[in-house]
Amino acid sequence: MADIQPFQIDIPKEVDRLNRKLKDTRLPGRPIVADAGSHYGPPYEWAQRLYDTWINDFDWFSVQSDINKYPQYTTSIENLNIYFLHTRAERPNAIPLLLIHGWPGSFWEFSRVWGPLSRPSDDKDIAFHVIVPSLPGFCWSDGPHRSGWTLQDTARVFDQLMKKLGYDQYMVQCGDWGHFVGRELASKYTDSCKLLHSNFAPSPLPDGVEYTGREKATLERVNDWLENHIGYAVCMRTRPHTIGLVLHDNPLGILMWVGEKFIEASNPSNQNDRSWTHAILTTASLYYFSNCIMSSMLTYYENVQHDKFAEFVVQPENRIKVPFGYTSFIWDTEPSSRRAVGRTGELVFYKERDDAGHFAALEHPSGLVEDLRELAGGHWRAS
Repeated sequence: MADIQPFQIDIPKEVDRLNRKLKDTRLPGRPIVADAGSHYGPPYEWAQRLYDTWINDFDWFSVQSDINKYPQYTTSIENLNIYFLHTRAERPNAIPLLLIHGWPGSFWEFSRVWGPLSRPSDDKDIAFHVIVPSLPGFCWSDGPHRSGWTLQDTARVFDQLMKKLGYDQYMVQCGDWGHFVGRELASKYTDSCKLLHSNFAPSPLPDGVEYTGREKATLERVNDWLENHIGYAVCMRTRPHTIGLVLHDNPLGILMWVGEKFIEASNPSNQNDRSWTHAILTTASLYYFSNCIMSSMLTYYENVQHDKFAEFVVQPENRIKVPFGYTSFIWDTEPSSRRAVGRTGELVFYKERDDAGHFAALEHPSGLVEDLRELAGGHWRAS
Protein backbone atom coordinates (compact mmCIF):
# COMPACT_ATOMS: atom_id res chain seq x y z
CA MET A 1 0.00 0.00 0.00
CA ALA A 2 1.16 3.53 -0.77
CA ASP A 3 1.11 4.72 2.83
CA ILE A 4 3.36 1.86 4.02
CA GLN A 5 6.90 3.13 3.59
CA PRO A 6 10.12 1.06 3.72
CA PHE A 7 12.42 1.96 6.60
CA GLN A 8 16.09 1.29 7.34
CA ILE A 9 18.03 2.23 10.46
CA ASP A 10 20.91 4.56 9.57
CA ILE A 11 22.25 6.91 12.24
CA PRO A 12 26.04 7.29 11.82
CA LYS A 13 26.26 10.88 13.13
CA GLU A 14 24.38 9.95 16.29
CA VAL A 15 26.82 7.09 16.93
CA ASP A 16 29.72 9.54 16.90
CA ARG A 17 27.85 11.87 19.23
CA LEU A 18 27.01 9.02 21.63
CA ASN A 19 30.67 8.02 21.82
CA ARG A 20 31.71 11.62 22.49
CA LYS A 21 29.16 12.01 25.26
CA LEU A 22 30.14 8.72 26.87
CA LYS A 23 33.82 9.62 26.85
CA ASP A 24 33.00 13.00 28.38
CA THR A 25 31.01 11.40 31.22
CA ARG A 26 32.53 11.40 34.69
CA LEU A 27 31.69 8.40 36.84
CA PRO A 28 32.00 8.92 40.62
CA GLY A 29 34.70 6.26 40.90
CA ARG A 30 33.10 4.51 43.86
CA PRO A 31 29.73 3.22 45.09
CA ILE A 32 27.44 5.38 47.18
CA VAL A 33 28.80 3.68 50.32
CA ALA A 34 31.65 1.22 50.55
CA ASP A 35 29.46 -1.81 51.31
CA ALA A 36 26.63 -0.89 48.90
CA GLY A 37 26.68 -4.13 46.92
CA SER A 38 23.28 -4.41 45.19
CA HIS A 39 21.22 -2.96 48.07
CA TYR A 40 21.03 0.55 46.64
CA GLY A 41 20.59 -0.41 43.00
CA PRO A 42 22.82 -2.25 40.52
CA PRO A 43 26.36 -2.76 41.87
CA TYR A 44 28.76 0.03 40.99
CA GLU A 45 31.19 -2.49 39.45
CA TRP A 46 28.44 -3.63 37.08
CA ALA A 47 27.80 -0.06 35.96
CA GLN A 48 31.51 0.58 35.44
CA ARG A 49 31.86 -2.61 33.40
CA LEU A 50 28.92 -1.77 31.12
CA TYR A 51 30.16 1.78 30.67
CA ASP A 52 33.62 0.55 29.70
CA THR A 53 32.15 -2.03 27.33
CA TRP A 54 29.88 0.53 25.67
CA ILE A 55 32.88 2.75 24.90
CA ASN A 56 35.46 0.12 24.01
CA ASP A 57 33.76 -3.07 22.86
CA PHE A 58 30.27 -2.42 21.48
CA ASP A 59 29.67 -2.30 17.74
CA TRP A 60 26.40 -0.53 17.02
CA PHE A 61 26.84 -0.91 13.29
CA SER A 62 26.76 -4.70 13.53
CA VAL A 63 23.47 -4.43 15.45
CA GLN A 64 22.09 -2.06 12.84
CA SER A 65 23.19 -4.37 10.04
CA ASP A 66 21.55 -7.40 11.65
CA ILE A 67 18.24 -5.58 12.09
CA ASN A 68 18.34 -4.23 8.54
CA LYS A 69 18.50 -7.77 7.16
CA TYR A 70 14.77 -7.91 7.89
CA PRO A 71 12.12 -5.73 6.21
CA GLN A 72 11.03 -2.70 8.24
CA TYR A 73 8.36 -0.13 7.52
CA THR A 74 6.44 2.84 8.84
CA THR A 75 2.79 3.67 8.32
CA SER A 76 0.32 6.25 9.59
CA ILE A 77 -2.63 5.09 11.68
CA GLU A 78 -4.84 7.57 13.54
CA ASN A 79 -2.28 10.29 12.83
CA LEU A 80 0.51 8.26 14.45
CA ASN A 81 3.53 7.14 12.47
CA ILE A 82 4.01 3.50 13.53
CA TYR A 83 7.30 1.67 12.99
CA PHE A 84 7.23 -2.11 12.51
CA LEU A 85 9.35 -5.01 11.33
CA HIS A 86 7.53 -7.44 9.05
CA THR A 87 9.08 -10.68 7.87
CA ARG A 88 6.86 -12.98 5.86
CA ALA A 89 7.28 -16.74 5.79
CA GLU A 90 7.54 -18.43 2.42
CA ARG A 91 4.83 -20.98 3.20
CA PRO A 92 1.27 -20.27 2.07
CA ASN A 93 -0.25 -21.60 5.32
CA ALA A 94 1.91 -19.48 7.65
CA ILE A 95 0.15 -17.92 10.65
CA PRO A 96 0.20 -14.12 11.06
CA LEU A 97 1.84 -13.44 14.44
CA LEU A 98 1.85 -10.05 16.16
CA LEU A 99 4.67 -9.72 18.73
CA ILE A 100 4.17 -6.95 21.33
CA HIS A 101 6.92 -5.71 23.64
CA GLY A 102 6.81 -3.70 26.87
CA TRP A 103 9.15 -1.48 28.91
CA PRO A 104 12.15 -1.37 29.00
CA GLY A 105 11.92 -3.60 25.98
CA SER A 106 11.63 -2.72 22.31
CA PHE A 107 10.87 -4.37 19.00
CA TRP A 108 14.49 -5.66 19.14
CA GLU A 109 13.53 -7.78 22.16
CA PHE A 110 12.21 -10.30 19.60
CA SER A 111 15.39 -10.33 17.49
CA ARG A 112 16.31 -13.86 18.57
CA VAL A 113 12.92 -15.30 17.58
CA TRP A 114 11.71 -13.41 14.49
CA GLY A 115 14.06 -15.42 12.25
CA PRO A 116 13.30 -18.90 13.66
CA LEU A 117 9.56 -18.17 13.68
CA SER A 118 9.39 -16.96 10.07
CA ARG A 119 12.11 -19.16 8.61
CA PRO A 120 11.96 -22.54 10.36
CA SER A 121 14.78 -24.94 9.56
CA ASP A 122 12.49 -27.97 9.78
CA ASP A 123 9.81 -28.31 7.11
CA LYS A 124 7.50 -29.86 9.71
CA ASP A 125 7.60 -26.80 11.98
CA ILE A 126 4.83 -24.22 11.83
CA ALA A 127 5.90 -20.99 10.13
CA PHE A 128 4.69 -17.51 10.98
CA HIS A 129 4.39 -14.19 9.23
CA VAL A 130 6.00 -12.07 11.96
CA ILE A 131 4.96 -8.47 12.64
CA VAL A 132 6.82 -6.57 15.38
CA PRO A 133 5.66 -2.97 15.89
CA SER A 134 7.10 -0.45 18.30
CA LEU A 135 4.54 0.69 20.83
CA PRO A 136 3.57 4.36 20.38
CA GLY A 137 6.35 6.40 21.94
CA PHE A 138 9.01 3.72 21.44
CA CYS A 139 11.76 3.32 18.81
CA TRP A 140 10.62 5.29 15.76
CA SER A 141 6.90 5.06 16.50
CA ASP A 142 5.38 8.46 17.23
CA GLY A 143 4.48 9.17 20.80
CA PRO A 144 0.80 9.87 21.49
CA HIS A 145 -0.26 13.36 20.44
CA ARG A 146 -2.60 13.75 23.41
CA SER A 147 -2.83 12.88 27.07
CA GLY A 148 -4.86 9.88 28.17
CA TRP A 149 -3.55 7.49 25.50
CA THR A 150 -3.94 3.98 26.93
CA LEU A 151 -2.77 0.53 25.96
CA GLN A 152 -6.35 -0.11 24.89
CA ASP A 153 -5.89 2.67 22.33
CA THR A 154 -2.70 0.94 21.18
CA ALA A 155 -4.62 -2.31 20.75
CA ARG A 156 -7.04 -0.57 18.41
CA VAL A 157 -4.15 0.83 16.35
CA PHE A 158 -2.36 -2.52 16.18
CA ASP A 159 -5.56 -4.26 15.02
CA GLN A 160 -5.77 -1.70 12.23
CA LEU A 161 -2.11 -2.31 11.40
CA MET A 162 -2.67 -6.04 11.01
CA LYS A 163 -5.68 -5.48 8.77
CA LYS A 164 -3.78 -2.91 6.71
CA LEU A 165 -1.17 -5.62 6.10
CA GLY A 166 -3.88 -7.98 4.91
CA TYR A 167 -4.14 -10.09 8.06
CA ASP A 168 -7.81 -10.18 8.99
CA GLN A 169 -7.09 -12.90 11.56
CA TYR A 170 -3.92 -13.33 13.58
CA MET A 171 -2.19 -14.67 16.68
CA VAL A 172 -0.55 -12.51 19.38
CA GLN A 173 2.46 -13.00 21.64
CA CYS A 174 3.07 -10.45 24.37
CA GLY A 175 4.78 -9.65 27.65
CA ASP A 176 5.07 -6.80 30.14
CA TRP A 177 2.87 -3.84 29.03
CA GLY A 178 2.35 -5.72 25.79
CA HIS A 179 0.25 -8.18 27.79
CA PHE A 180 -2.39 -5.52 28.33
CA VAL A 181 -2.45 -4.71 24.62
CA GLY A 182 -2.79 -8.41 23.88
CA ARG A 183 -5.46 -8.84 26.54
CA GLU A 184 -7.48 -6.03 24.99
CA LEU A 185 -7.20 -7.62 21.53
CA ALA A 186 -8.20 -11.03 22.90
CA SER A 187 -11.18 -9.67 24.81
CA LYS A 188 -12.58 -7.01 22.45
CA TYR A 189 -11.27 -7.87 18.96
CA THR A 190 -12.12 -11.55 18.83
CA ASP A 191 -13.14 -11.49 15.17
CA SER A 192 -9.50 -10.81 14.29
CA CYS A 193 -7.38 -11.89 17.29
CA LYS A 194 -7.86 -15.66 17.35
CA LEU A 195 -5.10 -16.92 19.64
CA LEU A 196 -2.92 -15.38 22.34
CA HIS A 197 0.29 -16.34 24.14
CA SER A 198 1.75 -14.36 27.00
CA ASN A 199 4.89 -14.74 29.10
CA PHE A 200 3.60 -12.17 31.60
CA ALA A 201 0.15 -12.46 33.16
CA PRO A 202 -0.13 -11.21 36.76
CA SER A 203 -3.23 -12.89 38.15
CA PRO A 204 -4.77 -13.49 41.60
CA LEU A 205 -5.16 -16.89 43.18
CA PRO A 206 -8.58 -17.82 44.56
CA ASP A 207 -9.16 -16.86 48.18
CA GLY A 208 -8.55 -19.45 50.85
CA VAL A 209 -6.55 -21.96 48.81
CA GLU A 210 -3.41 -23.74 49.96
CA TYR A 211 -0.46 -22.61 47.90
CA THR A 212 1.71 -25.06 46.01
CA GLY A 213 5.48 -24.89 46.35
CA ARG A 214 5.78 -22.98 43.10
CA GLU A 215 2.98 -20.59 44.05
CA LYS A 216 4.79 -19.81 47.30
CA ALA A 217 7.97 -19.12 45.34
CA THR A 218 6.17 -16.87 42.85
CA LEU A 219 4.38 -15.00 45.64
CA GLU A 220 7.73 -14.34 47.29
CA ARG A 221 9.06 -13.03 43.96
CA VAL A 222 6.03 -10.76 43.47
CA ASN A 223 6.14 -9.39 47.01
CA ASP A 224 9.85 -8.66 46.74
CA TRP A 225 9.33 -6.86 43.44
CA LEU A 226 6.51 -4.68 44.74
CA GLU A 227 8.34 -3.92 47.98
CA ASN A 228 11.89 -3.32 46.76
CA HIS A 229 11.99 -2.72 43.01
CA ILE A 230 9.09 -0.50 42.06
CA GLY A 231 10.67 2.95 42.49
CA TYR A 232 11.23 3.38 38.74
CA ALA A 233 7.53 2.82 38.08
CA VAL A 234 6.45 5.32 40.75
CA CYS A 235 8.70 7.95 39.13
CA MET A 236 7.33 7.33 35.66
CA ARG A 237 3.69 7.10 36.64
CA THR A 238 3.85 10.38 38.56
CA ARG A 239 6.57 12.61 37.02
CA PRO A 240 7.43 11.37 33.51
CA HIS A 241 8.28 14.86 32.29
CA THR A 242 10.81 15.37 35.09
CA ILE A 243 12.65 12.07 34.84
CA GLY A 244 12.18 12.06 31.05
CA LEU A 245 14.02 15.35 30.63
CA VAL A 246 16.72 14.18 33.03
CA LEU A 247 17.39 11.11 30.89
CA HIS A 248 16.61 12.36 27.36
CA ASP A 249 20.16 13.28 26.31
CA ASN A 250 21.92 11.30 29.01
CA PRO A 251 23.19 7.95 27.67
CA LEU A 252 24.63 6.78 31.00
CA GLY A 253 21.35 7.70 32.68
CA ILE A 254 19.41 5.65 30.13
CA LEU A 255 21.83 2.77 30.59
CA MET A 256 21.24 2.69 34.34
CA TRP A 257 17.48 3.28 34.10
CA VAL A 258 16.81 0.46 31.64
CA GLY A 259 19.78 -1.76 32.48
CA GLU A 260 18.69 -2.12 36.10
CA LYS A 261 15.58 -3.99 34.96
CA PHE A 262 17.60 -6.28 32.71
CA ILE A 263 19.51 -7.65 35.69
CA GLU A 264 16.77 -7.52 38.32
CA ALA A 265 14.03 -9.09 36.17
CA SER A 266 16.03 -11.88 34.54
CA ASN A 267 17.83 -15.06 35.53
CA PRO A 268 20.70 -13.97 37.82
CA SER A 269 23.09 -16.11 35.78
CA ASN A 270 22.72 -13.52 33.00
CA GLN A 271 24.55 -10.80 34.88
CA ASN A 272 28.05 -11.73 33.76
CA ASP A 273 27.04 -13.14 30.39
CA ARG A 274 28.58 -11.31 27.45
CA SER A 275 25.45 -11.69 25.30
CA TRP A 276 23.32 -10.18 28.06
CA THR A 277 25.64 -7.20 28.32
CA HIS A 278 25.21 -6.83 24.56
CA ALA A 279 21.41 -6.93 24.95
CA ILE A 280 21.47 -4.18 27.58
CA LEU A 281 23.75 -1.94 25.54
CA THR A 282 21.69 -2.50 22.40
CA THR A 283 18.49 -1.54 24.21
CA ALA A 284 20.07 1.56 25.76
CA SER A 285 21.41 2.55 22.33
CA LEU A 286 18.01 2.12 20.71
CA TYR A 287 16.33 4.27 23.34
CA TYR A 288 19.01 6.94 22.95
CA PHE A 289 19.13 6.99 19.15
CA SER A 290 15.34 7.06 18.74
CA ASN A 291 14.85 9.72 21.46
CA CYS A 292 12.13 7.62 23.06
CA ILE A 293 13.07 7.42 26.74
CA MET A 294 10.65 10.20 27.78
CA SER A 295 7.71 9.22 25.60
CA SER A 296 8.08 5.55 26.58
CA MET A 297 7.24 6.56 30.15
CA LEU A 298 3.65 7.41 29.22
CA THR A 299 2.79 3.71 29.43
CA TYR A 300 3.22 4.04 33.19
CA TYR A 301 1.43 7.36 33.59
CA GLU A 302 -1.68 6.48 31.57
CA ASN A 303 -2.35 2.86 32.52
CA VAL A 304 -3.16 0.56 35.42
CA GLN A 305 -0.76 0.64 38.37
CA HIS A 306 1.27 -2.45 39.27
CA ASP A 307 -0.58 -3.15 42.49
CA LYS A 308 -3.87 -3.15 40.54
CA PHE A 309 -2.76 -5.58 37.80
CA ALA A 310 -4.39 -8.64 39.37
CA GLU A 311 -7.61 -6.75 40.00
CA PHE A 312 -7.71 -5.49 36.40
CA VAL A 313 -7.35 -8.87 34.70
CA VAL A 314 -10.29 -10.52 36.51
CA GLN A 315 -12.76 -7.80 35.58
CA PRO A 316 -15.34 -9.37 33.21
CA GLU A 317 -14.71 -6.87 30.42
CA ASN A 318 -10.98 -7.75 30.44
CA ARG A 319 -11.41 -11.51 30.37
CA ILE A 320 -9.59 -13.19 27.46
CA LYS A 321 -12.29 -14.69 25.25
CA VAL A 322 -10.16 -16.56 22.73
CA PRO A 323 -7.96 -19.58 23.47
CA PHE A 324 -4.73 -18.47 25.12
CA GLY A 325 -1.52 -19.89 26.50
CA TYR A 326 0.81 -18.77 29.25
CA THR A 327 4.40 -19.70 29.98
CA SER A 328 5.43 -19.02 33.56
CA PHE A 329 9.08 -17.95 33.76
CA ILE A 330 10.18 -18.12 37.39
CA TRP A 331 12.56 -15.12 37.23
CA ASP A 332 9.83 -12.82 35.90
CA THR A 333 8.80 -9.80 37.98
CA GLU A 334 5.33 -11.21 38.65
CA PRO A 335 5.25 -14.89 37.68
CA SER A 336 1.92 -16.62 38.02
CA SER A 337 0.49 -20.14 38.10
CA ARG A 338 -1.96 -22.19 36.07
CA ARG A 339 -4.95 -21.79 38.35
CA ALA A 340 -4.37 -18.07 38.83
CA VAL A 341 -4.01 -17.26 35.12
CA GLY A 342 -6.86 -19.62 34.31
CA ARG A 343 -9.22 -17.30 36.17
CA THR A 344 -8.62 -14.56 33.59
CA GLY A 345 -9.67 -16.26 30.36
CA GLU A 346 -9.86 -19.35 28.18
CA LEU A 347 -6.52 -20.89 29.16
CA VAL A 348 -5.68 -23.87 26.93
CA PHE A 349 -1.88 -24.05 27.28
CA TYR A 350 0.36 -23.70 30.34
CA LYS A 351 4.04 -24.37 30.83
CA GLU A 352 6.60 -23.63 33.55
CA ARG A 353 10.18 -22.69 32.75
CA ASP A 354 12.76 -22.05 35.47
CA ASP A 355 15.71 -20.77 33.45
CA ALA A 356 14.53 -17.32 32.34
CA GLY A 357 12.58 -14.28 33.45
CA HIS A 358 10.87 -11.16 32.18
CA PHE A 359 12.65 -10.96 28.81
CA ALA A 360 11.61 -14.37 27.56
CA ALA A 361 12.29 -13.80 23.86
CA LEU A 362 15.87 -12.74 24.63
CA GLU A 363 16.59 -15.07 27.53
CA HIS A 364 15.08 -18.29 26.21
CA PRO A 365 14.26 -17.84 22.51
CA SER A 366 14.17 -21.55 21.70
CA GLY A 367 11.75 -22.22 24.55
CA LEU A 368 9.44 -19.40 23.54
CA VAL A 369 9.46 -20.52 19.90
CA GLU A 370 8.70 -24.07 21.01
CA ASP A 371 5.75 -22.91 23.14
CA LEU A 372 4.31 -20.76 20.37
CA ARG A 373 4.44 -23.61 17.89
CA GLU A 374 2.88 -26.03 20.37
CA LEU A 375 0.05 -23.62 21.17
CA ALA A 376 -0.57 -22.77 17.51
CA GLY A 377 -0.38 -26.42 16.47
CA GLY A 378 -3.19 -27.34 18.84
CA HIS A 379 -5.39 -24.26 18.80
CA TRP A 380 -4.98 -22.07 15.71
CA ARG A 381 -8.35 -22.02 14.01
CA ALA A 382 -8.68 -19.43 11.25
CA SER A 383 -12.23 -19.06 9.96
